[in-house]
Amino acid sequence: MNDDLRKTLEGIRELAYSQKLLNYSISEVSEKMEVPVEQLKQFFATDYDLVEKILSFERQSFQDIFETYDFEGVNAIDILLTVGREVSDRFKDVTPSLTFSLKTTYPKLYQHHIEERINFIFEKIKINIFKGISQEIYRNDISVELLARLYISRLIDIHNPDFFPSDQYSFNTLFDAMFDNFIRGIVNDEGMRYYEKRRKHLHLNTK
Repeated sequence: MNDDLRKTLEGIRELAYSQKLLNYSISEVSEKMEVPVEQLKQFFATDYDLVEKILSFERQSFQDIFETYDFEGVNAIDILLTVGREVSDRFKDVTPSLTFSLKTTYPKLYQHHIEERINFIFEKIKINIFKGISQEIYRNDISVELLARLYISRLIDIHNPDFFPSDQYSFNTLFDAMFDNFIRGIVNDEGMRYYEKRRKHLHLNTK
C-alpha cells in the first residue's frame, strides 16, 4: 500500500470517527472531506472498491501490530499487554465500530471482512494461550479452543453499537475491561502476581 493511499484511508477513518459516514460512497467522502471526486478516483474506482479498501486497511492495521513487534520468547502476558496498548493507541484504524453500518449496505463484503479478522485474531489468541501455559503463567486446566472463541465473542460484542452505544461507552474503557477480565480468567497464581506487577509498572487502571 503506497503512502498516498494509506494517508487517504486514514483520513476517511478519521472522518468516520468525527462525522458519522452513512454509506462510505465516493461522493459522500468527497463532500465531507472537501476533496475532489477526481482525486479520490485515483485510489478508488467505485464505491465498492472504496469500501473494500477501507475494510482491508482495518484488518491490515491490526495485523501490523504483530509485524511491528518480535514476540519470539516474550512473556505471554506482556504480549497481551502490548497488543492491548497498541489497539488502544490505534483504535481509529482498527476498530470495526466505524464500519459497522456496512454490514447492511455491503453484507457479503462485510461478512468476508469479519471472518478474515476473526480468523486472524482467533489464531493469535490460541498461540498466546498455548505460550502462557508452556511458560507456566496460565492455568493448565483450560480449554484453549473454548477460551479463544469466548474472547472473539466478547470482542464482537464490545464493537456492537446496539450493545454499547459509543456516546455512553468509550472504546478504550470497554476494551480495557474486556482485556482485564480475559487475562484474570486464564492466569494462575504466578501469572496473576506478574500481571499485577506489570499493570502497576505500565500505569494501567487497577480494579
